[in-house]
Amino acid sequence: MSLNAGRRRVRNGLWLGGLILATRAFAADAVVPAVLPRYEWEYATGILWKVGGGATPLTYLLVPQIISLKIPPVSERPWAGGTLVLRSRFSLLIEPILRGPEHSFLGTAAAGELEWRSPSRRFVGFFAAGGGFGWIDSKGHEIAGAQGQDFNLNWLANLGVRYRTEENWLFSLGVYFQHISNRGMDRINPGLNAVGPTLAFSHRF
Repeated sequence: MSLNAGRRRVRNGLWLGGLILATRAFAADAVVPAVLPRYEWEYATGILWKVGGGATPLTYLLVPQIISLKIPPVSERPWAGGTLVLRSRFSLLIEPILRGPEHSFLGTAAAGELEWRSPSRRFVGFFAAGGGFGWIDSKGHEIAGAQGQDFNLNWLANLGVRYRTEENWLFSLGVYFQHISNRGMDRINPGLNAVGPTLAFSHRF
């Protein structure tokens, strides 16, 4: 092997080694702190019992199935060592009625959701409130204390905690309050207040 050929091999080896090191350095520089996905879908289920408050005297038991889409935050700010986040969620409400004169409530709702995220963002406390509209197979003109018309409005409040995994799955435990009423659009309007626990899982994307 000639001296020039040996020099070329050394030069090529140094060039290749430098290229590998530069590529690794560039890749290392390209690794930035993970940014949490901004959208989130959620499925929640629970059980709600009728409570007082001037609504129907009848006994009700509902099993809500709630599918929600949460949009990116409209506000984020540091608070109490974590981050306070405000965003909106839009929900489809599918609620079989296991006890009561009606059989089901089907509706939609929109709510503002306030979250407190821990510094690691693994733990989240949340409160949501909002409302919407829906339909129930009303029996108020047949059964005293039942709902007076099919079309109704709804209001909700939801309080709870969440835990986030590394894969951006979240598991939630909460308390859910719901009011259903036709707001006097029908002369029969007992309304329905219900509250109970909910369990949910969601995924950010």
